[in-house]
Amino acid sequence: MAAASPDSQWKPKVNPWLIASTVALAAFMEVLDTSIANVALPHISGSLGASTDEGTWVLTSYLVSNAIVLPMGAWASSVIGRKRFFMLCIVIFTVASFLCGIAPSLPILLLARVIQGAGGGGLQPMAQAIMADSFDEKKRGQAFALYGLVAVMAPSIGPTLGGWITDNYSWRWIFYLNIPVGILALTLVSRLVEDPPWIKGDRSNLRRLDYMGLGFLTIAMGGLQIMLDKGEENNWFASDFVRVFGTLFVAGMIGLVWWEWRVKNPIMNLKLLKHKNFAICALLMILVGGILNATTVLQPQFSQALLHYTATLAGEALTGGGVALLILMPLAGYATGRFAARNIAVVGFSFFAFAFYYTSTHLNVNMSFGFSTWVRILQMAPTPLCFIAITNAAYVGLPKEASNQVSGIINFARNVGGSIFIAGTGAIVTNRTLFHEARLADGMRLSNPAYAGRLSALTHAYGAVASGPGAAALARGTIYRELNRQAAGLGYVDIYRMLAWMSLAMIACALLLNKNRPGEGAPVGEVG
Repeated sequence: MAAASPDSQWKPKVNPWLIASTVALAAFMEVLDTSIANVALPHISGSLGASTDEGTWVLTSYLVSNAIVLPMGAWASSVIGRKRFFMLCIVIFTVASFLCGIAPSLPILLLARVIQGAGGGGLQPMAQAIMADSFDEKKRGQAFALYGLVAVMAPSIGPTLGGWITDNYSWRWIFYLNIPVGILALTLVSRLVEDPPWIKGDRSNLRRLDYMGLGFLTIAMGGLQIMLDKGEENNWFASDFVRVFGTLFVAGMIGLVWWEWRVKNPIMNLKLLKHKNFAICALLMILVGGILNATTVLQPQFSQALLHYTATLAGEALTGGGVALLILMPLAGYATGRFAARNIAVVGFSFFAFAFYYTSTHLNVNMSFGFSTWVRILQMAPTPLCFIAITNAAYVGLPKEASNQVSGIINFARNVGGSIFIAGTGAIVTNRTLFHEARLADGMRLSNPAYAGRLSALTHAYGAVASGPGAAALARGTIYRELNRQAAGLGYVDIYRMLAWMSLAMIACALLLNKNRPGEGAPVGEVG
């Protein structure tokens, strides 16, 4: 048997859990910023004299910049080394956060957000790649449990934390909060993290940037994000504006796939998708990222619009899900050392299907705060199983040298899935609400005994404060408002039912994964 190479025997000099905690801190700061500003948009727009539509570009500018940089980590690491690139991203993100906080106008804030998104784009994939290389395969799942906690917890608490800071201080403190965290993360990374021997910076690679791939990626992601952000507002493809950006997205993606498959040093090594396991994991991560982000938006919207919760109370209803994640993430990480990733994923998606079906059958516009919390716990409980299993399985059969590309593409898939699902589920809820409104409105006829009886009772009740015609008008208005509320509730029921069916389809995909030995990778294959 051939002797193991020195590279394969490499281990970090410090405890890998210290390294994992350090890079997780930086990643948490970045993931939190993708959602923390959402609830502050009205305050930001008002403070800077911008319209509500203009204010949404505070989110769009960040997401587009972030999505473009996400896959660039492998190339940047080949130029200056992974540790230096990670530290550079922390510096850029922290400085840009300060610039966001002091921005005197919307254009300057948008520029700062673009810079912040660029810095943040390298933090998630590099944090995951550093964890993957710092732990041996038997403990890698436990490390990914920590990363998973960051990836799913931060978007959940972001809106609540952002609302509390905005209400009690100023929206600017949303960005100032990153400064001490960034300084701490930078200090710890400089002292604890080191590059493995197969990650070597070479300045000559600076000239080898895949400019064509970067261009196609920029066009595709810019087109996608603007199309999603403005689609519902402009009636989707009935609008020339949306069609233009939709066309840019499709053309950019076609160009990206065509070019990246041919070029020698691609910005995204799409040939990794020739490995069945990795291709399935990328698809599943799009769906998991989409479900996680969509439900994090759907439930607060439902609570505020139909249960009349305040923003703070709607955020508190998500807290139970966060507690469930804190408990279950370490257990799911431990499970990867005892069970095959494929089996864990199948169990997770089965629980997802049950949770969403249960939600769809019990959701109503009169449910209690306690039940809202319970529903969120059910929805979040399967997330650790799915997230960690897929992340772990993505590395199976691939060489260590591919870890930067693997983490970049997997995180890219998760973010793109989140953007698509947030916009898509919101549009479906709107359309289904209109469908149910039309259907329920058919029953608002005097020939319907239930409607006639309710109208008569309300008219009599309002007779104490209004004349006969006025009382009847008030009664009809009350019934119509309740009809709209019930129709909106049914729209949310429909989307949760759709997510349940989607989860069943994900079980079928998960069954196609290679069944690796628990806690170990499959035989290493070639990339390219």
